[in-house]
Amino acid sequence: MDIKVSHRAQSIKPSPTLSVTARAAELKAAGKDILSLAAGEPDFDTPDFIKDAAVKALKDGFTKYTAVDGTPGLKKAIVDKFERENGLRYTPAEVLVSCGCKHSIYNLFQALLNDGDEVIIPAPYWVSYPDMAMLAGAQPAFIKTDIRDQFKISPKKLQAAITPKTRLVVVNSPSNPTGVNYTPAELERLGAILLEHPEITIASDDIYEHILWDGTFRNIVNVCPGLKDRTVVLNGVSKAYSMTGWRIGYAAGPKGLIAAMNKIQSQSTSNPTSIAQAAAQVALEGDQGFVRDQCRVFKERHDYVYERLNKMYGVEAIPAQGTFYTFPNMQGVIDRLDGVDNDIQLAEWFLDQTGCAMVPGSAFGAPGCMRISFATGMKVLADAMTRMEKALGTK
Repeated sequence: MDIKVSHRAQSIKPSPTLSVTARAAELKAAGKDILSLAAGEPDFDTPDFIKDAAVKALKDGFTKYTAVDGTPGLKKAIVDKFERENGLRYTPAEVLVSCGCKHSIYNLFQALLNDGDEVIIPAPYWVSYPDMAMLAGAQPAFIKTDIRDQFKISPKKLQAAITPKTRLVVVNSPSNPTGVNYTPAELERLGAILLEHPEITIASDDIYEHILWDGTFRNIVNVCPGLKDRTVVLNGVSKAYSMTGWRIGYAAGPKGLIAAMNKIQSQSTSNPTSIAQAAAQVALEGDQGFVRDQCRVFKERHDYVYERLNKMYGVEAIPAQGTFYTFPNMQGVIDRLDGVDNDIQLAEWFLDQTGCAMVPGSAFGAPGCMRISFATGMKVLADAMTRMEKALGTK
């Protein structure tokens, strides 16, 4: 029997990053020597003191339902984290714990957006923002940038994108996929535009906050406190503590909106995993040395990959300030390869010719670019850069 799926399901695409990872895994299982540069997660193990907290929670029988919005202990740790690290004060009622930062963003879109609303999304963007907007009945409104803009939007572009239908603006800094970070001055200028539009809510996706080596982290609320009452700050433990599989994210924002997000969550997943919440609490409260060490390693990898890429013919990369991605423009490579007309075909060409798996830029709204993850060891990175250099030649 042919079951018809909903228009909602038909309107969205599978995650292209997961698709590339799965394709690379298939080729590897078939015996091909594949080097994956597509992963969106740190290659480090979760620190032992965090894992020990989970084991203790298991042994203590902490295996039942918790409150939908998170345990009191974890919510207090999140409140304390915001005040200690970000200078932002929230009450527990203004915090919601979810099953990963992705879930937090989904809850926000579902709780805020109505049919016909518009969501301003700077491009390049994290792949899930547009589809999440469409699942909520809204339409993504993209602000295009390129490597000449340092992949950052300007106040002029932001102002031009705002319409009477604009309900939400997404700010992701440091950015996936580009690795670029808005300076406080740049955020302040964007914030000045948003202060003139009190009907617009802001989503500040801070998930890469702790993987920042150039500058001190500041989000849009830090530089424009007047936006706090209509900004939802989104974060989680996945990237900072190498806890991607633990699925703990959190949101902080206006009490009424957080309550609406809590209602959405209560009818979908209910509470995040009790054991993972115990581990996340210890991560936020414990020694932060791992976070600093991990960031230092990513900086070293970034510098190596950035230098090697810019020696390759047809490749143009700009330095990132954070995350574990670089986002080179490879239009010059596409233009000179027979049978390769776009970045999707180029990704296949790299897989076939070099065994290197990476995600095409069109998945992020930036055709002609490629996202390269350096969330893998230096040996793999060195091998991958050598293979790519051999295939492309040097300048």
